[in-house]
Amino acid sequence: MAYIAVTALSHVGLVREHNEDSLVVGPWMLCGTVTENPQTLVFPLGRPLLVAVADGLGGQPAGEVASGLVARRLSWLGPSLDGEDAVRDALDLCNRAVYAAADDDPELFTMGTTVAGVVVTEESMLAFNVGDSKVYDATGDGLRQVSVDDSPPPPPGRRTTSAVTQTLGGGPAFSAVTPHVTAAGLSVGDRRLVCSDGLTDAVPDEEIAGLLRVYDDGRAAFELWKAAIDAGGPDNITLALVRVADE
Repeated sequence: MAYIAVTALSHVGLVREHNEDSLVVGPWMLCGTVTENPQTLVFPLGRPLLVAVADGLGGQPAGEVASGLVARRLSWLGPSLDGEDAVRDALDLCNRAVYAAADDDPELFTMGTTVAGVVVTEESMLAFNVGDSKVYDATGDGLRQVSVDDSPPPPPGRRTTSAVTQTLGGGPAFSAVTPHVTAAGLSVGDRRLVCSDGLTDAVPDEEIAGLLRVYDDGRAAFELWKAAIDAGGPDNITLALVRVADE
């Protein structure tokens, strides 16, 4: 019988004072806190399973509040996300919820978050994102980004940019979002990496691909985290490895 193994961790890194990332794996959430070691959860293949990372906007207030709000809303909506339209509707609801919370509390004004994730159903793997958190297809020996970065091209001489052109919340007045949602068929052996830019800004895709070629599950998550730490750990590091397997 096929099942889904999800291995995840969230860490503050070496520079930030606190963790503004949040993580949701089905009903399990981690909001603004830190895991000591990678955690692996196993789910039967059947009803929709949502796995997502939300990265609160740095330099703006209450990033951990925005990312936690989105994680909780997605966890609640996850079992009903059975198609692309349902995912888009859920992200629209999350966006509205972030703006509504910010409107109710001056200390939360302009808070916002990115989000990226997958929804695994019996027949498909839906990938989605708003902002620059990422989803990769890590099946086999390769690594292919399936999310679409909402960010301008980096300046000459730089690999990445910290600017984002679309987020959930984050502005002084409500702004609608256009989520990126893509669907793919599902097969045993499929593997996805969902992560915040605390991993991808610090570790080149080629190095990520090399580590995922060698390691699976908990060891892979640990080695990815270690690579980001060895690169200076300049931001919060949150990642989830989603693998479809068969007993």
